[in-house]
Parts: sequence; C-alpha cells; structure tokens
Amino acid sequence: MKKNILLALGFFIFLACSPRKDGYLNRKYQGFTTFYNVLFNGEEALNTELKQRDKSHRDNFHAPYIKLLTYDEQISSSQMESLGMSDDESVIPPAGFYNDDINVNSLSSGSRVSTLEIAEMKAQKAIEKHSMLFKGEEKNKTIFDAYLVLAKARLFQNKPLEALDALNTVQKIYKKDKRLSLAKVYEAYTYGKMKDYYRADETFRELKENKKLKKSEKKLLSIFYSEMLLNAGKKEEAVTELESAYQLNKNKKLRSRIAFLRGQILANLGKNEEARESFVTAYKNARNFEFEVKSQVEIAKTFNGKDDDYEGAKEYLEKISKKGTYASRKNEFYYALGLMAKKAGKKEEAQEFFQKSIKEKISDPQVRGLAYYEIGKKFFEDNDYLSAGVYYDSAYAAMNYTPAKEELKSLTENIKDISKNYYLIKKNDSILKLTKMSNDERIAFFNKHIEGIKAKEAKEELERKKAEKESKNRVETVDFALLGNTDNNNSFLDFNASKGFYFANQTTISKGEREFKQIWGNRALTDNWRTSTKMNSIEDLKNEALGITAAPDPRRYEPDFYIEKIPTKTEEILALKKDRDTASLGLGRMYENFFSNTSLATKTLYDLVDSKTDEETELQALYQIFSMNYEKTPSAAERAKQLILEKYPYTSYAEFVKNPKKADFTTSDSEVEKIYTQAFALYAEEKYDDSRKMIEETLLKYPKDVLVPKFTLLNAFNTGKTAGKEIMILQLEQLMLNYAKTPEGVKAKEMLQYMKSDLKVEQFDSNGNLINNNALNKPKMEIQNPEAQRGNSLENSSSQKNPKTPPVKLKTNWESNDPGLQPLNPKK
Repeated sequence: MKKNILLALGFFIFLACSPRKDGYLNRKYQGFTTFYNVLFNGEEALNTELKQRDKSHRDNFHAPYIKLLTYDEQISSSQMESLGMSDDESVIPPAGFYNDDINVNSLSSGSRVSTLEIAEMKAQKAIEKHSMLFKGEEKNKTIFDAYLVLAKARLFQNKPLEALDALNTVQKIYKKDKRLSLAKVYEAYTYGKMKDYYRADETFRELKENKKLKKSEKKLLSIFYSEMLLNAGKKEEAVTELESAYQLNKNKKLRSRIAFLRGQILANLGKNEEARESFVTAYKNARNFEFEVKSQVEIAKTFNGKDDDYEGAKEYLEKISKKGTYASRKNEFYYALGLMAKKAGKKEEAQEFFQKSIKEKISDPQVRGLAYYEIGKKFFEDNDYLSAGVYYDSAYAAMNYTPAKEELKSLTENIKDISKNYYLIKKNDSILKLTKMSNDERIAFFNKHIEGIKAKEAKEELERKKAEKESKNRVETVDFALLGNTDNNNSFLDFNASKGFYFANQTTISKGEREFKQIWGNRALTDNWRTSTKMNSIEDLKNEALGITAAPDPRRYEPDFYIEKIPTKTEEILALKKDRDTASLGLGRMYENFFSNTSLATKTLYDLVDSKTDEETELQALYQIFSMNYEKTPSAAERAKQLILEKYPYTSYAEFVKNPKKADFTTSDSEVEKIYTQAFALYAEEKYDDSRKMIEETLLKYPKDVLVPKFTLLNAFNTGKTAGKEIMILQLEQLMLNYAKTPEGVKAKEMLQYMKSDLKVEQFDSNGNLINNNALNKPKMEIQNPEAQRGNSLENSSSQKNPKTPPVKLKTNWESNDPGLQPLNPKK
C-alpha cells in the first residue's frame, strides 16, 4: 500500500513538473497556489481597506451631492483628524500580509504602509510568480482575479491610468473568459475617474446592451454609471439611471443613499415634488440616525409655500423633533421649520424658528452657520447692515463646509465696507440736521432723547435687582456624586491617582475647550452668555459706529451737554457734508459692485445728487448712474445724461454719454496686429503724426477689434508728444471711461492720477481773458472752456493768444515702464 502511494505521488509530481507547463494538473496546481499562497492576502488587504473606509465615512450633506459608494474616496490626513483619528489609528493589516521577500519600505514614501499598497504588491507578486502565459493567452484562471485586485487597488489609490493598464492587459490575455464583462464595468468606471466621460458613456452603453450580464454586474454597473452621468453634468440621465439602480439593488442602506442622491438632483433641477418623494423613500430605507434626520430636513426644504399644507407640515416636524433621540437634533429641525415658514411667506415666524435653532445645542456646525446666515439675511434686506454683518460673521465662524464658507467670507468683508459708509452717512446726517435746528427745537429734541435714556436705565436697574434677588435666594449645592465616583471615566472631578484632577490634566482641558467651542462658539465671560451676548454686541457695535459712548456721563440728563457738541463753524459743517457725500458715492458704487443691486445704487446716487453736493462728487455720481443703467434701464440713465450735458458740457464725461462705446470686441484680425506693430514702430521713430493717422484710419475700419483700446492708448501717447499734456489727459479720460475694465483702461486711470498731480489748469472767460484764480490751480477733472483746449493745441498755436502747455518731448517716468504701451508679443 505504501509503495502504491509513493508511486502515485511521484506520478503526480512528475506531471506537475513536466515540460507540459500548460497541462491540466499544472494549471490546477498553479491556480491553487496563486490564491492560497499570495492572492488571498491581497484580497484580504483590499477588503480590509474598503471596510475601514466604509466604517469611517462621514457624509457631507451640505455638498451638492452625496457619494453613493462610501469607500470610493481616499481619506486624507485632515479628514482623519476631523473624525478624531490619528495616524496611529490607521488600519493594521492582519498577520500574513507581509512576506520576507516584500520590501514594505519601498511601497510608500511615508512612514506608514497603506493596505492598498500591500494589496497591489500581493497582486503583482501573484502575477509574476504564477502566470501561465502561452502564446498570448493566460492559462491560469486565478490570474484574472489577481489583475482585478491590482486594478481595484490602483483605482482606490487614485491611480486610474495604472488601473486601466491592468484592465487592458486582462482583456488582452483572457479573450473568451466569462468574467470579461466585469473587467469592462471597471474599465468604464476608470474612464469616468479620468474624466473621459465620452469613452465611459460609450463603454457603459455597450455593457447595458449585453444581455448576458450577471445580476451582480448589473448592480455595479448601475451605480457606477449613474455617478459618472452626474459628474458629466447629465443630471436628467443620472436620475433615470438611479431609478434603475434602486430597482436592481435590494440592500436598504444602499437604496437609501440612491434615493437621497436622486432627491438632491431633482431638487437642483427644481422638481420639488419628485424630490420630496425621493427623500421620503430615503427616510423609509435609512439604516442610520443621521440619514433619517437629514432626509427629514431635505423634505422640509422641498416645501412649496403656495400649494403645500404649511400648518400640517409644521405640526409634524415639531412633533417628531421632541421624540426620543430626535430631540438631540432640535436645532436642525428648527432650521428646517424656519425655511418652511420663509417659503410660506411668514417672515417673522421664520425668524423665530432660526433664533430657536441657534439657542439649541449644536449638532451640525454647518446648520448652525446657515441659521445665523438666514437671520443676518433678514437684517440685510431691512438695510440693517451692521446687524447683518455680525450674524454673517457668526455664520462664517460656525460653518465647516469650505465652499459655502469661502463664499460667505467675501460677503462679510463687503458688508463691513458698506456698514462703515452707511453709519457714517447716518451719523453725519443726524449732526447736519441738528445744525439747521433752532435752539428751542434742539432743546425739545434732546429732552425727548433724555426721556428715552431714563426709561432704558430704569428697566436695566429693575432687571439687575431682580437677578440679584434670585441669586441670593438660590441655594448653592454640590453634586457629591461627582467627588465620590472615581470609577466613572466621565467624572468632572476625577481624583483618581492614575489620572489626576480634571483641571490638572492639560489634555482634558483642551478637549473640554474644543467641545465647548464646537457647541457654543466663542462666548464672552458674562451673564446670560447663551442668549443675550450676541444682541448686546450688535447694539454696542451700532452705538460705536454712530459715535455713542457706552460709559454713562454725569451730564447725560442735561440738554446743554449735547447742544455744546454740535459744530458751529462753517468749515466743520462743510467737512461733515463732504465726508457724508463721499461716503454716499462709495455706498452707491458698493451696492452695484458687491451685490449687483442697480436699483438701490441708482436711488442712493440720485439722493446724493439731489442733496446739492460739490461739482466733482456730483459729476462722479451722475457718471456712475449713467454707466450702470444705459444698457439695462435707459430711462433711469436719461436724467443723468441730461444733467451731465447741461452742467458739464465740455468734459470727457459729456462725450462719453453722447456716444458710450460697448466693449463687445471680436477676436483680433491678423492684419490689425500688423498695423499696430507698424504704428508702434512709427511712434518709436518719433513720427507721431504718421502713427496717429494710421491709428485713426484703422479705428474707422476695425471699430470692434480687440486691439482698439491699445490703439487708443498709443494714440494718446502720440497726442502727448505733439499737442501737449492737457489734450493727452482728455484722450486718456475717454479711454478710461469707454474701456474701464480693459488693461489699457486701468493703465489710463493710473496715468491720469500721476499726470494731474502737477497740472495747472487755466480757465478763460467768454472773451478769452485768463481768469486768475489760485483755487483753479488745483488738479481738476475737466477743462471748462473749449477755447482753452484749442489754445493748447500745437496745430492752432499760431492763431491763439492763450498760453499753451508745451508738448511732451522727453520720455517721462509714466511712459518708461508702461506695460500698456508695448509692441505686440507674437506669443501672447
């Protein structure tokens, strides 16, 4: 018997080691050893990593869309830190992952080896040691699995090109394998990762037409395809594919995610009714508390204020927010109720819900920030900019979704600029109004103001006494259970010898501070810090902006105390008016530039014009009104146009309103580029008249070419060399007004600031006589008399008796380093 066994064993060994390497037994032997010797550990490493990713995944419900697959994205160090994980808490591969012949230090540039790198190396080792490739065909069936593990490991390391290489190889060496369709599914998925959406879509469509696909492959395909379509911007098609994915996949957790994502897309498309149905489905299939809460919030967001039952929906949300664990998320439900009330047109009720939301314990920092934002938005709409700015700042501090946070950052900065101007105008208006009152009117005004102060202080004193009485009657008690319970790890007063006193441990103190800030934000050490501090700070900021001191003055009940502070000198009153008008001009510009609120900007600037401001400010205000309205609302621009033509007929602004040029340029013609090069060469050779003539002919022939601003700037330089500085200034002003947003327009503005700084403007009366007025020698924006313009022209110098500004003969510092006046660079 022993002899027969030895003979049989020897026979099998001979067959396995025979020259016929692709023999049946050898194939089975190699397949067996491939899996159990190497590939098994590779698959275990891959599965361990994906399970860990799924376990540590945290959905960002404030991003436009959630991810369907919770293991798809690599967790970064910052994400691990936010989840409370340190680098030491990364996945520890099970025993057997490492072999002596694998140099793990070469797998990763960092000190920690990822399990995906281990899986990749194991798959490569399996292919190298156990491949049976004969005549371009792989005989070892298990190598297919090795290539698939290799592709997945590379995919989830965000190496799609290397993954695609593995998938292409497996399709090349397994031409008739039944599992090729699975490789094609991952191939399409990889194209999507590479953002080659055309190839991905083409491959997915081919697979969907394949009737031999297994059910498991159809499930995977539907998930991959729907996400690819969404990433490609094909939202309608993505919704259809998600419906198919929902039918194919019976796992309730995945179904919940599919329904939630579908609802997000439909809501983005404005299909609120369908979106709500999808969120309801997500809620019914939800397998975790977070998904249940967020589904309810999203259902509330789809509320239609016109047709939906607001009272019924409100009653439902208020009811479930008090049930069990839902009570810990009251702040989110109150936020959702506020959104519903807002859509229903109940603005005051909406504000009450948002206020309740910020008073509840925080469960989601982004929701807390959004609640602050909604309160601030209401103040902003009511033109209470300082209050809006305070709430926007709180929203910015609370939010943790970076895109929304960054968008809010610029808004808060703009609000601060607007607030500064708004309250300066308000304060100066109040003072100027007092300067126009009689003494009796002032006394009556301040007596009323004093009565208000007394009533406010009496109320504050009453509240102080009430709080003091309550404090005396309160019995101070100590929870001795905290002192005695040394076994409780959460004990506040922990005198355990191994851990020490709570406040003696810096780690526990830091942890406590972080938790407090996460829940309450930054709070001052004052009474009623939960609710009253925010409103007190707003009131303090308003008073500070209006110049009202917080410290009480002993003379605050005397009208003379206030009357003495009213300015009486003419120059002080004029300075107040000037500051007020400058702030109004800036405020009008801000409304347009920051918020595109043209109607409010126009109203603010027309109010400034009607307040009888100085000529320079009035002209700037009228120009701003015309430039922002002449295309959108010509009727609003007409009055500004007529006032400019009537009051400032000889200015560059008058020329602009007569014929405003739109900067709707086409692409540059190659012929125009050649002409500009020639014109610039003539300027460099000091042939200024020839250069000017060439430019004027080109502008008539090509009025819409993109080089028009460059031609105009070059022509201004020609003018400066021949006709003088003042005429050059006029041309630069036209360039600045007509092409303000081009590099040449910006350069013209910078040059004008320099050139006007030393320009003395001379004015003449109707008879041509020089008006000697020292005040006129200050830099001005325009020349009031056309004769003065012609008097400064080199061509008319022989027929004019007026002094002229000599042409610019030397190269000045405003020209020497000018990037706006250069020959064209063929590479740009």
